[in-house]
Amino acid sequence: MNRFTEHGITFFAWLSGIVLIGVLCMLLSFLLYKGIPALNPSLIFAGTKPLNALLWQKDVVGGLFPAIVGTILLIVTSVIWAIPIGIASGIYLAEYCDLKWKPFFNFLLDLLAGIPSIVIGLFGFAVSVFLHKHLSEHIYPCFLISSLALACLVLPYIIRTTEQSLANLPFSIKTTGLALGISKLQNILFVLIPYNLSSIISGIILAIGRCAEDTAVIMLTGVVAMAGIPSSLLSQYEALPFYIFYISSDYSSQQELMKGFGASIMLLGICVFLFTISNILKKKVAIRFASHA
Repeated sequence: MNRFTEHGITFFAWLSGIVLIGVLCMLLSFLLYKGIPALNPSLIFAGTKPLNALLWQKDVVGGLFPAIVGTILLIVTSVIWAIPIGIASGIYLAEYCDLKWKPFFNFLLDLLAGIPSIVIGLFGFAVSVFLHKHLSEHIYPCFLISSLALACLVLPYIIRTTEQSLANLPFSIKTTGLALGISKLQNILFVLIPYNLSSIISGIILAIGRCAEDTAVIMLTGVVAMAGIPSSLLSQYEALPFYIFYISSDYSSQQELMKGFGASIMLLGICVFLFTISNILKKKVAIRFASHA
């Protein structure tokens, strides 16, 4: 590679980074410019006193508080469903799967990652119809089905991150525990997983972002307008992505559209909040492991 080619590649890389940062700054600036004027207590709590709403003493009608709570609960519940299955599947692919079967399972994993979210939402809706018909007439599209459908949507992120982090470990790390006499399962649970916990949390962070932004899945599996805070796993609920969708597609005034921009800022704030907590946990895990190493 001659010097001119190397400089050209470096220039293109810098240019791409600058364009990416510029587009991101423009997007955030536009969102903040439109949304900040709409941010006020009445947008969140409507006519309800904030303390009464936060203590769940009075329902909030017309405000975004139920959608905010529903969004946070949906993200946390979906990730909780996905974490054990995703980590266990990643461990299997990295440590137990026969090499002749691994390409087949990787193909299935890539296929799952490539399925459009609307298809997963339609599958969740079909499951709710089946359960309503054959199990209980009280089962409809609900919070539980939405969270399970979103868990299916984000499984590839956690599985792939877990698999790659375990597969890329140095040979010495993989074999030291085994040489000391512990079993393979003990080596995975007490050596490999703690060593890779920081990388696994990275996959969970990606899953959080995917859960927060999806609308197609929840639109078909239980989210409705004006449903309030979900009282159980089988109840319907509100969520910010759906609120943004129907406000932007069916607003009757400029003031209603501004509420959509305000809801977008709140959704972005929830993502930043959850990402921050996850990254703090990730850094603490890395520091703690380094101190014990």
